[in-house]
Amino acid sequence: MKYWIMKSEPSELSIDALEKLPNKTIEWFGIRNYLARNFMRNHMQINDLAFFWHSSCKNPGIYGVVKVVTLAHPETLQFIPSSEYYESKSTLENPRWWCVDVQFDKKLDYVSITELRCHKSLAHLKVLQKGNRLSITEITKEDWVYINNLSQEIK
Repeated sequence: MKYWIMKSEPSELSIDALEKLPNKTIEWFGIRNYLARNFMRNHMQINDLAFFWHSSCKNPGIYGVVKVVTLAHPETLQFIPSSEYYESKSTLENPRWWCVDVQFDKKLDYVSITELRCHKSLAHLKVLQKGNRLSITEITKEDWVYINNLSQEIK
């Protein structure tokens, strides 16, 4: 099993919106970065866990946990001309963008980016690096446990 941080702008998809969806499941759409795509396509497996991170908002940070419930498949929005994620160069035979489906697992007590930066043992996390805009990053099991414990302590 691997562990991840997956970022979404809450105006696109929030942890609350995901929890309200049928089956609490959604295709992780809109990724237009090749490295993030490759993480989903080549490395994510069913039952991997990810922290759900709200980005580009007033209070960025970790809000919950999602579980990967499908292996990678072509993202559907790239084929819909009216979608803002339409990709004219993608075909069914040769899709450019891949994704996984994730399912809501649980909400966590909010862990802010500021709080995460206060912990030297987390300084290596890509999400905390200046200039990092990657929407999906892998973390270690040790980081996973540490952040989960941190969330429980914040109450």
